[in-house]
Amino acid sequence: MSDSITYRRFTLDDIAAAHALTVELKWPHRADDWRFVALLGVGFVAQDASGVIGTALCWKYGTERASLGMVIVSPAHQGRGIGRKLMDLVLEELGGRITFLHATTAGQPLYEKLGFRAAGTLDQHQGAAFQPPLVSLPPGERLRPLGSSDTARLIELASRASGLDRGEVLPALLGAADGIALDRDGELIGFALFRRFGRGFAIGPVVAPASEDSSRAKALISHWLALNEGVFVRIDTPGESGLTEWLEQLGLPRVDTVLKMVRPVTPGEPASGGQDAHYLQYGIINQAIF
Repeated sequence: MSDSITYRRFTLDDIAAAHALTVELKWPHRADDWRFVALLGVGFVAQDASGVIGTALCWKYGTERASLGMVIVSPAHQGRGIGRKLMDLVLEELGGRITFLHATTAGQPLYEKLGFRAAGTLDQHQGAAFQPPLVSLPPGERLRPLGSSDTARLIELASRASGLDRGEVLPALLGAADGIALDRDGELIGFALFRRFGRGFAIGPVVAPASEDSSRAKALISHWLALNEGVFVRIDTPGESGLTEWLEQLGLPRVDTVLKMVRPVTPGEPASGGQDAHYLQYGIINQAIF
């Protein structure tokens, strides 16, 4: 049976078939969500006489780091080594880059065989019935709309907080999202974006200075929740963010936790990816491009 399967590069013409795979697996992605990530990366498909039966995409952040995701094999074709072959193609494409992914329970054994190791967790929160509190900011700090002149600073902060080069991702994201900035005496020190995704909307990335009470991140998140009460909203937060209990109290229950993994793990390389300790990414963009 494996002889009837062919592998080739993913193209934008494959979006409809790829979206059908996610619908089959009950993933929330819209065709537009597929298009957004596909335009930023490269990938591969597996196909047979029936059409596309598997996908895997990846994204390069400079010469040293990358992420991969959208690794899908149709349930009717699982157990045939298709996922392994797609992963081999993606990893060959990425070369020696330190590569991150978020693993489903089903995918984790394969990723471990390919040298990926645990590097944290990610909590998925979503809901529509929330009443966010008013969060006070320190003196001299305020929320303000983003301006066109903020882009370079946004890229800098997002890169420092994630440990990944956001020079390509952030401008593309700003074209599809609304944003709010955290300003301290005229200096932009944090931000949160809000955009269409899946069943409703998503908050992320959320970047703010690190603090014990996470008050700045909470203020940024509360801003979007207050404007969209009753709207289905999702936010994915790193386990170390400390926001899970607060989000659940607001009416955004945790519906899933996935494992963040990294490959290769080299001596002296932080498993977290080399983030700046002064800034944290309290909410990610999505589980594919982080």
